[in-house]
Amino acid sequence: MESVRQQKVSRLLQKELGLLFQKELSHLSTGNIVTISVVRVAPDLGFAKVYVSVFPEKEPKKFVANLNEHIGEVHHRLYPKIRNQFRKMPELRFYHDDSLDYAERIYELLPD
Repeated sequence: MESVRQQKVSRLLQKELGLLFQKELSHLSTGNIVTISVVRVAPDLGFAKVYVSVFPEKEPKKFVANLNEHIGEVHHRLYPKIRNQFRKMPELRFYHDDSLDYAERIYELLPD
């Protein structure tokens, strides 16, 4: 169960990362629509798992690997926006969010 502080940090990171990908990091999205679907923060607030949905990318895992290669640039752009709320910037790691694919697969399996 997440604490209230973890939930607040998650929402803040989700909002700020979404804005970054729309405006300042659009070159990393390479013409795709990038959605920050979920951010999970560790209890010590030192690590955050960021789940990303990408549309219409054919190979989203390669896209997420590319984001993880450019994590330094993401940190550099994100830190000035959140530095007043944190003592230490959480370490970010991006993951592919396949929940939409999973839901679509279940929908296909269900009889009409």
